[in-house]
Amino acid sequence: MKRIGLNDVKDISFRIAQKYREYGEPIPDFDTSNEGVLESCLRTPFAKFSKKSLYPTLISKASILFYLIIKNHPFQNGNKRIAITTTQLFLFKNKKWLDVEEGTLYNFTIWVAQSLAELKDPVVDCIEYFFTKHLVKRDY
Repeated sequence: MKRIGLNDVKDISFRIAQKYREYGEPIPDFDTSNEGVLESCLRTPFAKFSKKSLYPTLISKASILFYLIIKNHPFQNGNKRIAITTTQLFLFKNKKWLDVEEGTLYNFTIWVAQSLAELKDPVVDCIEYFFTKHLVKRDY
């Protein structure tokens, strides 16, 4: 399974920042991100305990990645947008894609962002369900 790295996210964040600055929603430069938190978000999907993967499937890895970028705030602004884009890139690298209307994905992302931290496990379960429902094989 292909991973997503810090440089992948850096490239994504710059593209997003450039696009949304036009609309008055600035995203600070990547250098202002908390790289330790971001690196943790990127490593966690591949974590193991007793040589067993804590997130054994592509969906479980994508779901925890999405959740952690939203909830751990590695960026000063734009965490939800970067979580969506980073998750899509991770899936794309693994020949999959979320085929979902933009408004539906936006509303779901807001719901995750507003969820209580103590409900992490059921929220991640909901993310897995949502992703499974909208996951398609990438044809290109």
